[in-house]
Amino acid sequence: MKKILKIMSLVLMVLSISAFTVNNYSSGDGYKVGDVAEDFTLKNIDGKMVSLSDYKNTKGFIVIFTCNTCPYAVMYEDRIVALDKKYADKGYPVIAIMPNNTDVKPGDNLEAMKQRAKDKGFTFPYLIDEDQTIYPKFGATKTPHVFILQKADGSNLVQYIGAIDDNYKDASAVTTKYVEEAVDALLNNKEVPNKQTKAIGCSIKV
Repeated sequence: MKKILKIMSLVLMVLSISAFTVNNYSSGDGYKVGDVAEDFTLKNIDGKMVSLSDYKNTKGFIVIFTCNTCPYAVMYEDRIVALDKKYADKGYPVIAIMPNNTDVKPGDNLEAMKQRAKDKGFTFPYLIDEDQTIYPKFGATKTPHVFILQKADGSNLVQYIGAIDDNYKDASAVTTKYVEEAVDALLNNKEVPNKQTKAIGCSIKV
């Protein structure tokens, strides 16, 4: 009887670990630098569907998983708008994706996204990952979490993964602007100096 109980306990433990792994994507899952990112189609706040392939004349993308409700994401909103204003015309527009389960975070639903984009003057698409199928492919775990893609031979190569910069609290105290240095390097046909950094933010809600 004791043996059976031990075996049952072990089975339950394995199942618990498996469930945790399936529902909580670690930094080891998803794309790595150098991987080809698949195209996707997601709903924008204007109701239209948006894909990377819609952008015929870009050199790449600054894909940012972000949301309305995370304090870290909120602190970065103005910087995200600034990134799009600086780099969209140079060929690297921002594509923002809201990955959270809106049943868990109703403040991130589509109507709230529309209002937030209006209030903050978003100049970029703000897409919703309604089925939560895209963020796991990327391996995003935080909001915000950045993936810089570069077009090459018809593919989108991942060239940078991580944080926007090194100070989420104070934009004026930033010493290294990771996204900017990465995009600047790509625009000048140079190697990205910091290819991966730790994303700082709230965990994506599943």
